[in-house]
Amino acid sequence: MAAIADSSGEEGKPLAFKPAAGGEFTFDTGVVRGKLREGGASKGLSQVIHIPTGQRLDSSMGLFSHYRVFTQGHRYGVGAWDWPSQSTLEAEGSVSVRWAATADRPFEMKAHYRWLAPDTLDLETTVTAKSNLIKFESFLASYFTPVFTNTAVCADAPEMFITARKEAGMWQAFPRDATASLVIKDGRWQLEPHPVDWVLLPKFTKALAFRRASGLGITAAIMSDPRECFAICTPHETESHYSTYFSLFGRDISVGERVTARTRITFLTGPIEQELFAAYARFIQ
Repeated sequence: MAAIADSSGEEGKPLAFKPAAGGEFTFDTGVVRGKLREGGASKGLSQVIHIPTGQRLDSSMGLFSHYRVFTQGHRYGVGAWDWPSQSTLEAEGSVSVRWAATADRPFEMKAHYRWLAPDTLDLETTVTAKSNLIKFESFLASYFTPVFTNTAVCADAPEMFITARKEAGMWQAFPRDATASLVIKDGRWQLEPHPVDWVLLPKFTKALAFRRASGLGITAAIMSDPRECFAICTPHETESHYSTYFSLFGRDISVGERVTARTRITFLTGPIEQELFAAYARFIQ
């Protein structure tokens, strides 16, 4: 499933991914270590260990995995993690992934994973339309271990996080704007398998959310470019998935058009809210 085109750049570079058997890649940044595309599968980071505490961070399908993909009225299989893909280790140690267009998937999708710092991973998701795509969505999923019992989204006011409390609903969606709310509720989430009935919560004010393991002082801050992220979604904070999702694009993409969404995850120790806002500001700049 994975084809490694270039194995250079891994020696002597602590922020470089390294090729491993079976088409997967390993990493050890000094803050986190683990695997990318475990077993050569089309998924993100897994077996992720926070080195200072020894705590495993991910569960299920891992962190920064491309999951459901939609256009209006259509779902493309169960998820992108089931699609065949090819991977390339770039010279500087980043990894590029490509899902080719097919007869029933009229678009090419690419992902580029790059360690920016020992605690920070950047991901670019790029889509090239082979036909007109109506309200295209790539749903980016991150699944954490059950120690991450607190989650919140920057919403309601410029400097406020709203906690995903159980009383607000099982599945909670924070849209970017009214148009995004219409996309979330256009019927795509009722398509099998595993339909979801999202409860619409206040609009996000920054495309910024976190999962926190309070007992260990670890916070995973996830952020995206608000121009290409139209919703932040999450179950209530102690629901068994312990997941956070970013809905990317959510707009029409014309045939031949190429669009990119940027997303970042950074692993912080005991941050106050102002540190999270500062990390987001650096990302946006």
